[in-house]
Amino acid sequence: MAEPAKTHEKASEPCPCGAGPSASACCLRYITGAEPAPTAEALMRSRYSAYALGEIPWILATHDPSSTEEVDEASTEKWSKEATWKGLEIVSTAAGGPDDEAGEVEFIARYEMQGHPFSHHERARFRKVEGRWYYADGDMVKPRPVVREQPKVGRNDPCPCGSGQKYKKCHGAA
Repeated sequence: MAEPAKTHEKASEPCPCGAGPSASACCLRYITGAEPAPTAEALMRSRYSAYALGEIPWILATHDPSSTEEVDEASTEKWSKEATWKGLEIVSTAAGGPDDEAGEVEFIARYEMQGHPFSHHERARFRKVEGRWYYADGDMVKPRPVVREQPKVGRNDPCPCGSGQKYKKCHGAA
């Protein structure tokens, strides 16, 4: 598997994925090849940790062998290095256990770039090939549309604050 670049320096720190007390007790055992990831979620967590630790070889090694040509190594490495990784939230999982052949993990990866917060919300699909889990593909999860709880106030309607003025002359004034 992937040779760790600088993971030995981070081995005793908390795991970037948030699940383990230390990186060595959690995701590094997969990244270094000491153990195969037993579930789709474990692989997802190790891939997030690989981004946070700059372990691009692991990200490439765990991409579905049938579509590795789709991975842009340069942009993957750039994103990994330029982002400050803030945390991983597993929203849900479907299948992907030790005895399954496929699974799905919905996650939110939070990061910062140039001081601005971002989140990557994806529903990722994984499959097993010869007993090992691989990331197959995923779909971005779009935020739910905002639903107005009260009726929209028109410019010429009375202001809802009760002032008696038109909305455009009261709270609607820009």
